[in-house]
Amino acid sequence: MPYEPQPHTLDAEAVRTWSSLALAALGRAREDIDAINVYPVADADTGTNLYLTAESAARELAAAFASASADVTDTTPPAPVPLSLPEAVRAYAHGALTGARGNSGTILAQLLRGVADVLGAEPEGRDPGPLLARALTRAAEEAYQAVAHPVEGTMLTVAAAAAKAGHAAAGTAADVARAAYDGARAALAETPGQLAALGRAGVVDAGGCGLVAVLGALWQALSGREPAAEPIRGRAVPVPRPPEPCAEEHGGPAYEVIYLLEAGEPAVGELRARLDGLGDSLVVVGGDGLWNVHVHVDDPGAAVEAGVVAGRPYRIRITHFGDERRRAGVPRAQRAAVAVVPGEGLAGLCGEAGATTVLARPDAPPAPADLVDAIRRAHAREVVLLPNDSEWRAAASAAAEQARADGVRVAVIPTRSAVQGLAALAVHDPDASFDEDVVAMTAAAGATRYGELAVAERQSFTSAGICQAGDVLGLIDGDVAVIGPGLPETAEAVLDRMLGSGGELVTLVLGEDVPDALAARLEAYVQHGHLAVDTVTYRGGRYSAPLLIGVE
Repeated sequence: MPYEPQPHTLDAEAVRTWSSLALAALGRAREDIDAINVYPVADADTGTNLYLTAESAARELAAAFASASADVTDTTPPAPVPLSLPEAVRAYAHGALTGARGNSGTILAQLLRGVADVLGAEPEGRDPGPLLARALTRAAEEAYQAVAHPVEGTMLTVAAAAAKAGHAAAGTAADVARAAYDGARAALAETPGQLAALGRAGVVDAGGCGLVAVLGALWQALSGREPAAEPIRGRAVPVPRPPEPCAEEHGGPAYEVIYLLEAGEPAVGELRARLDGLGDSLVVVGGDGLWNVHVHVDDPGAAVEAGVVAGRPYRIRITHFGDERRRAGVPRAQRAAVAVVPGEGLAGLCGEAGATTVLARPDAPPAPADLVDAIRRAHAREVVLLPNDSEWRAAASAAAEQARADGVRVAVIPTRSAVQGLAALAVHDPDASFDEDVVAMTAAAGATRYGELAVAERQSFTSAGICQAGDVLGLIDGDVAVIGPGLPETAEAVLDRMLGSGGELVTLVLGEDVPDALAARLEAYVQHGHLAVDTVTYRGGRYSAPLLIGVE
């Protein structure tokens, strides 16, 4: 119920209040926004993506306040927290950038960066109303620039209308925020007439709906007055039926690729052009050497490779758009699989098997938040989670606990290598009972011995003796078993040991720079010594080890 106005100054405390209110508003509206998500892909996750982006922004802002408080010595009375408006708004925008999810979350991150570019450059107390109006205008301009091919009737249209209304308003920062909020609501109501996909489905734009909630939170933070819930929710969910399939949902790219990128601006310009030729829904946001890249493609490996050419990509997330996810409003799947993988090729293999993947590497392990995001994207009541590395088990367990708190039943399959993950996925049966499926996948992983070849970086003591820099190390079940001069000889020695106790199938996963000739040599070697053993070979892609070996 609305309460009496309590105007707030446009300062760090107002940003903290805005952050808290925006997160709460998106949390309340999340499922409703998910249900009307039909553009650009009807994958029923826009509300979730906006919420996760706002959650990341709020978390970094809270950390900034906590750090500032820790630097204050005890005083009587307590001293105010020494966090300025520029510091607060920059932390808020940076948290959104590093945690942006999906097309809508990435655009929201750029909107917040636009606000920070203005509020973070001006001294506090300077004409807060006009200052906020300029910030909203800059936000809309930067969001349009970040999207490769802007489309009207979307979140961008709503942002532009909010900025225009805020610019036309006169008065306090609260007055500008209220005008922007009202302008956004009016623009949102018009989106079905601007975008055919929305008109056919009878819904407003889902991203725009989330932006209305964020702007309502801004007005509430500055005025102390709570926006009326009914007009927002009425416009957010104008019809109770799920949207009908539309042309834009068919024939589009199969994967969503998102990653953070450390790169200079010239390289990012070249990256935009390269990614634009690979797919659609391209949004690149950020600046000052740190960017968030979002694109829909059919070749996720090429999208990641483009990032490698431009700079250093990390926190890479690749999501496959399943057919059931292309229809908004459908119930959650009963069960899904989520796999952490160390290479784009492996991500493609697991994606083809129906798994939602999280790409990781030794110097950029998966964070629990990344795995929680993947579990939510899997859109299922039950999830089997494959960490595929002993070092990543802790993050998987933490993510599972958080997902269980959200009502998802999660089991962590104890896979210690990607080849064990492939074996587990091969027997994954969504139609079996959850317990039966977990037991079967765990048994398949446990029945798969795993080996790996690596190159020693320096002299070291190992369980197989002393190695020198440049030696090839053959690991079996995580321990160094062979030290050799080259990949072929070491691989053959590892295969001999692994097949010594029997086996029916050998899986070889080649790293990016390993020639096909090695696979041919090893296949012939296995066939010569073990006639009844079959061999399959895959490409692991960048970040995977030179060679992974699985024996089932």
